[in-house]
Amino acid sequence: MTLQTSTTRQPIQSNFGKAVWAVVQKDLSAELRSRELLSAMLVFSLLVILIFNFALELDIQTRRSVTAGVLWATFAFAGTLGLNRSMAIEKDRGCLDGLLLTPVDRSAIYFGKVISNFAFMLIVEAFILPIYSVLYAINLFQPGLLLVILLGSIGYTAVGTLLSAMSVQTRTRDVMLPILLFPVVIPILIAAVKASGGYLTGAEFSEIAPWLNLLVVYDVIFTSLAFMVFDYVVEE
Repeated sequence: MTLQTSTTRQPIQSNFGKAVWAVVQKDLSAELRSRELLSAMLVFSLLVILIFNFALELDIQTRRSVTAGVLWATFAFAGTLGLNRSMAIEKDRGCLDGLLLTPVDRSAIYFGKVISNFAFMLIVEAFILPIYSVLYAINLFQPGLLLVILLGSIGYTAVGTLLSAMSVQTRTRDVMLPILLFPVVIPILIAAVKASGGYLTGAEFSEIAPWLNLLVVYDVIFTSLAFMVFDYVVEE
């Protein structure tokens, strides 16, 4: 009986993983051909940090205190732009309907879109961090800060992918996604800003730990919720 159960589970898990990877591969291949999504996110992010750089002519210590807020404002707005365009492209080209008609668990589609959106966001962050470090004369390549960026990006894309799938069905999808997304991600943005600021100002780990815990808890809870309700969202 044990052997039979294990042999039946293996193909299911294998098919699920293949479906997730197929969605990721499709998104990455399409983006490599068009370069539509990443170029928009990168240009927008660069404009934001340049505007803040010339607007905030502050001393080094004050720059350290505002860096976390500027950094996460850049990531949040660029991420929202990417999430919106990611689903809008699928809808406009008719690919979303094709994905939903495939004989796979729809949670595989969700995780595939989350991974691809997360990859796009990481590429933008990898581009922004060195430029920001040079412009603001601040070392952002700290292990703790990179961990915060990683955790914050996971939660942001997990929730954003679900809500973008919901808003893309509406006529005002460009406006609807920020309205739905920002109230939900306020906890993760606050936690990310506080934790990032703690690492940049050299705060004790005991002061940063609660915000890191909040990031981890948020990622686990909201990823689980999005996984459970994604099927109902795309049905509507």
